[in-house]
Amino acid sequence: MNNYKICVYAICKNESKFIKRWYESIKGADYICVLDTGSEDDSLKILKDLKIKVKQKVIKPWRFDIARNESMKLIPKDADICICLDLDEIMQSGWKEELLKIWNNNVTRINYKYNWSLDNNDKPIISFYANKIHKNGYYKWTHPVHEILTPLKEEALITTNNIIINHYPDSTKSRSNYLPLLELSVKEDPTDDRNMHYLGREYMYYRKWNKCIDTLIKHLSLPSATWKDERCASMRFIATSYINLKRYDEARMWLDKAMIEAPYLRDAFTERMILEYNLKNYEESIKYGKKALKIKTRVYSYINSEHSWNETIYDIMSLNYYMIGNKKEGLKYLNKALKINPNNERIKNNKKYFM
Repeated sequence: MNNYKICVYAICKNESKFIKRWYESIKGADYICVLDTGSEDDSLKILKDLKIKVKQKVIKPWRFDIARNESMKLIPKDADICICLDLDEIMQSGWKEELLKIWNNNVTRINYKYNWSLDNNDKPIISFYANKIHKNGYYKWTHPVHEILTPLKEEALITTNNIIINHYPDSTKSRSNYLPLLELSVKEDPTDDRNMHYLGREYMYYRKWNKCIDTLIKHLSLPSATWKDERCASMRFIATSYINLKRYDEARMWLDKAMIEAPYLRDAFTERMILEYNLKNYEESIKYGKKALKIKTRVYSYINSEHSWNETIYDIMSLNYYMIGNKKEGLKYLNKALKINPNNERIKNNKKYFM
């Protein structure tokens, strides 16, 4: 096995409830470094008790890229491999052995499996490849939020399915600073398609429907906006905005565009199914539900919507069939929904209406 030295580094603010779980997953690293950005709980004490190298520095005005670059300064010069691992993440066992097996002097970064959300049984809901394992001294962090590693030299990436990181987000944490940081990010680089997309999505989260539409149309017009999955998502978010503005024909138009852009993704078909159900167009809703279910392969990407792959489609299809008087067919879909989520009390209760 190679003798490369590994350093795990992170930023931290009020993460006391996560630190020990995080540490247990990466204690095999040669170095562990944390930049505390102003914790007011027991985070500093816990980190120091675990003999972790920790420095406190408050970043004002706050930017994620500056904070992460400051945390990079804690990495020892003799560390070969760096892993940026947030405190609400853990590495699944076996990561070190796999990393040392596949790393070589020509590699600068690794794509690994990232479970962004998991159910109560630790079964992944949304998964994709992430790439925050990198060679020391080869990268810097850029963008105020949704920050990315930007190479300083020519990079060489490899991919593994045998290093897996799980994400357990803190639902109590506010994302209130995301919108102004995304606006700043787009102001700094209006040609960056990724953050233009994120900004439009953030406007959607804030129910700023017209700003969402305008921003995502800008995203779609950028020459660099070529990733079909993300373009499809922008079109769906535009449709969502029009639905909330009660401009349903325009919503349908954008969902149609999304289906054409990425016909291999369920999401636009699922959302058209939901739209038509809510508008009481049950036959139309059935048509799009069937089209969604014809897509059997889930793309390994953060763009995927959970409702396209959980019980939602089968649930809505059962309701559609009930509304048109076909209880027998509706019961088939209801049972499929319950097979996916047997604990859904509403769907369980619905069953008596199909008998």
